[in-house]
Amino acid sequence: MQLSEQEIVRREALQAIRDLGIDPFPAARFEVNYRSDELTTPRYKQRLAAAIEKIKGVGPKKAEEIRDFLLANKFRVNQVLETPDFQAFGLSDPLVFDEGVETESTDLTEYLGGLRQAAIGEYSEEHRGKVSLAGRFMGQRGPFAKLQDGYGTIQLYIHKKGIGDDEETKARNIELVKLLHIGDFIGIKGYLFATQTGEVTIHVEELTFLGKALRNLPIVKRDKEGNVYDAFTDPEQRYRMRYVDLSVNPHVRDIFLKRSRIITSMRSYFDAQGWLEVETPVLQPVHGGAAARPFKTHHNTLDMPLFLRIANELYLKRLIVGGFDGVYEFGKMFRNEGMDRTHNPEFTSMEIYVAYKDYVWMMEMVEQLLEKVAREVTGDTKVEYEGKMIDFAGPYRRLSMYDSIKEYTGIDISEMDEAGLREVCKQLHIPVDNTMGKGKLVDEIFGEKVEAHLIQPTYITDYPIEMTPLAKKHRSKAGLVERFELFVNGKEIANAYSELNDPIDQRERFEEQLELAKRGDEEAMALDEDFLRALEYGMPPTSGLGIGIDRLTMMLTNQHSIQEVLFFPQMKAENKVVEDNPVEE
Repeated sequence: MQLSEQEIVRREALQAIRDLGIDPFPAARFEVNYRSDELTTPRYKQRLAAAIEKIKGVGPKKAEEIRDFLLANKFRVNQVLETPDFQAFGLSDPLVFDEGVETESTDLTEYLGGLRQAAIGEYSEEHRGKVSLAGRFMGQRGPFAKLQDGYGTIQLYIHKKGIGDDEETKARNIELVKLLHIGDFIGIKGYLFATQTGEVTIHVEELTFLGKALRNLPIVKRDKEGNVYDAFTDPEQRYRMRYVDLSVNPHVRDIFLKRSRIITSMRSYFDAQGWLEVETPVLQPVHGGAAARPFKTHHNTLDMPLFLRIANELYLKRLIVGGFDGVYEFGKMFRNEGMDRTHNPEFTSMEIYVAYKDYVWMMEMVEQLLEKVAREVTGDTKVEYEGKMIDFAGPYRRLSMYDSIKEYTGIDISEMDEAGLREVCKQLHIPVDNTMGKGKLVDEIFGEKVEAHLIQPTYITDYPIEMTPLAKKHRSKAGLVERFELFVNGKEIANAYSELNDPIDQRERFEEQLELAKRGDEEAMALDEDFLRALEYGMPPTSGLGIGIDRLTMMLTNQHSIQEVLFFPQMKAENKVVEDNPVEE
């Protein structure tokens, strides 16, 4: 293994830490009682302005101006009181406060001089005691350093005379601080204060080394105007080394925090209705529940082929047969198909099935659900995505499959047979092949000519029966099924049916899929005898829904590639070891 010069330096520092009698990878736990996001510098500055606003006659804008003036002059109150700039604020001495405000002093100098510490409030050592924090050491300039934990970054103050209660400890910690590199893990204890410029800081009184980083984190530099230099932006490196990406790009962490909140919000909605979260098999003997090509494997002990699930639909319906009124599952699905910016072979889906409901009810439920999720994750029902403002507040537009094709092509295909559909595809310059049946041809026309127009949330309803083997026949329109897909910004994010619960009809549909498979359709559904047996025991009227979590996350975080919302997207094997970015420490 060939090491870079910087890696050699880090290994030398590792040995030097051991020579100090310090274990660089200690086993003991480190107790944490504080997070970097509890009292941030912006929040502290808001507290300063709020305290100044209590002075009679000082409104919010003027309070911010006085605060900024004091910070710009490093809170040297005695030196600025007599300056014309400060006197222009018109503060009286002694101060007069708004009614109901209690203060220990009305003296102008004393009150303003004490604000810097007073704004620390309940986080001060007097009220809270020492704070304890752990995370990555992210560099040092003079006595000030940065510590990054799982919630943000905070400034540390490390006294030049050392950290500790006795001279031996101080001397050892002085040497330890010299051996710290960006990315090393440390634990600190101390007390909170604010610098003269208003930066919330921890005065370090105890230092514990928690883990040595032997490789260099890329150093992302930012100037005073916020411009970024030497950013870790190469997509391939970011996706392969997500652990580095998360460490140096805070906005990436925020994407995944929002992804987690999306799932939490949906789960809370379902739980409030009394529906049960369940788990179903990932390894399945029959690849059913969707039209897709599966991954195939072999179980050695049972000596039988198995498939990674392409959907969990048929197992969830079995649970409805078993007597549950509502079941849902968040789970991974696997499809051995193409990859692009909206498709990954492994993806996360939420599927839910509710007894005694239909697809019309499901449309209303989805509108309530997505409006709730958007509000709780982004703070609004309107989100910007790819330069467009998408509004998730219902009701959504409803348009049938045939009507949508007629609207955007001018052609009515509702009465056409397979030959007629092939002629339309030829007329519209849509490539097709002999394996495609009527349903696939309709899907190709829709995908090529309609999808891109569906920007705001839109339900496409009432699909041809050939396209949906698991949906119930339409109650009033022959040849169609009760199905909808929800499209947003030209992409499908939800799919739902009034579920087919007639076992005889279901068997006939499966047999039609077998005929398509004989013609070479690799995505045709397999016949699942056990599922048919379950239906023969009786399944109540049911509506089912699937939502793609990855695509929904893309839209609610304004990401244009599915790889951006997956911690570890599927990628080609590395041809060579990815080298570290050159950095200076």
